[in-house]
Amino acid sequence: MPPKTRPYIFYGLTQSLCEQCLTVVPAKIIFQNDNVYYQKRCLEHGLQKTLVSTDIDYFKRCREYLKPGDMPERFQTKISQGCPHDCGLCPDHEQHSCLALFEIIDECNMHCPVCFANSAPGQGNPRSMEDIEIMLQTLLASEQSPDLVQISGGEPTLHPKLMEILRRLKASPIRHLMLNTNGIRLDPVLTEELATLKPGFEVYLQFDSLKAAALKNIRGQDMRAIRQRALEQLEKHNISTTLVCVIRKGVNDDEIGEIIRFAQQWRCVRGITFQPVQDAGRNEGDTPENRITLSEIRTRIVNADNPFTDRDMIPLPCHPENISIGYGLKLAGKITPVTGLLPLDAWLKGAENTISFEKSALLKRAFLKLFSLDACSEQTTEHLQTMLCCLPRVSSEDLSYENVFRIVIMGFMDKYDFDLGSVKRSCTHFVEPDGKIYPFDTWNLFYRQKVRKTRLLGANGD
Repeated sequence: MPPKTRPYIFYGLTQSLCEQCLTVVPAKIIFQNDNVYYQKRCLEHGLQKTLVSTDIDYFKRCREYLKPGDMPERFQTKISQGCPHDCGLCPDHEQHSCLALFEIIDECNMHCPVCFANSAPGQGNPRSMEDIEIMLQTLLASEQSPDLVQISGGEPTLHPKLMEILRRLKASPIRHLMLNTNGIRLDPVLTEELATLKPGFEVYLQFDSLKAAALKNIRGQDMRAIRQRALEQLEKHNISTTLVCVIRKGVNDDEIGEIIRFAQQWRCVRGITFQPVQDAGRNEGDTPENRITLSEIRTRIVNADNPFTDRDMIPLPCHPENISIGYGLKLAGKITPVTGLLPLDAWLKGAENTISFEKSALLKRAFLKLFSLDACSEQTTEHLQTMLCCLPRVSSEDLSYENVFRIVIMGFMDKYDFDLGSVKRSCTHFVEPDGKIYPFDTWNLFYRQKVRKTRLLGANGD
């Protein structure tokens, strides 16, 4: 009689969250039916099985892109209860702030069915300039010269001192500044003011879809005319712009290729960020069955009618499990991917046995710099020119940030796909007026409501 075998391959063990009580629980990583699952066991709520990837090969490939983390200059909290309950950052965190977010207001002029911040009209709470200064000094103490800061909310353009905040941050050692907006208030007057912040400034424009039905599902209203007007104003001033698309399975995941082709038509658009819906804040109508994974979005990109292939969409080395990125060169509206030009597995491991221009240690360092989130800035130009000077039939003399086109898939963990090891590598962080820095994933899961309640109680004198 043949021995019984399990219906899956046991790949490893991690720690995740119970999807009911959010307790940290052990989780088996299993391969089954060409998918990757976490099989969790909570003492109170029993066994739970969650899909985390539809691409076993890419899931394993992410481990090949690990590199030593960059430490911040200063940690804000001590290790006490253990991850994820010591955020602030604590010394057990493995990565500095590649991307730091400043939420400057809770007020919003929309009430989207999907909103990790749970923002809405009437919430108010604009941060004071004193708050902004605390946030800035907290980040500078941690990073010295921060790579990338994004102003967010709520809807940050509703803040009465928006331009004062942007100019204060622009005057600091921050290398690249972004404004995250739904585009409603990007009229000619505001856009002209924003243009004065160039270079080193970018608009992170909520976009999501080219179809009315999908926009109503995700944003509660048809935003196509608003987005078109906003893009026309940004194009007029050639303000660097990233289109941000929250992806919901069965709603707008079939548009990914079409959105990439649409983005290429705009001179001002430097790329697209696709974000799987994070089950946090307000997420109306979603169920575990219609979650979409990073791997599914990546598959749709590489199978779509666009230049980016499997080799061009790589794991981002600083947080490979949760960020996939592809860079291209944009000339005359045509995109030529460059991410896959080097055998990354070889030079990330320090191997020198490569051919042609890949032998250059300088180029390896340039590519490492290019693949960091710092590549979202005008600093990219220097590194891109260094690389392209070795390619045939390409002149790098006139290249600028305008010639960069990137596709990013940025997945934020929630109670379903939470992975303690990956959380420690998180490089997208919130900076708060309490003088602490929180990873995006744990902020939304554990800290946002608690800190917001404390802040509101303090404002009311209670």
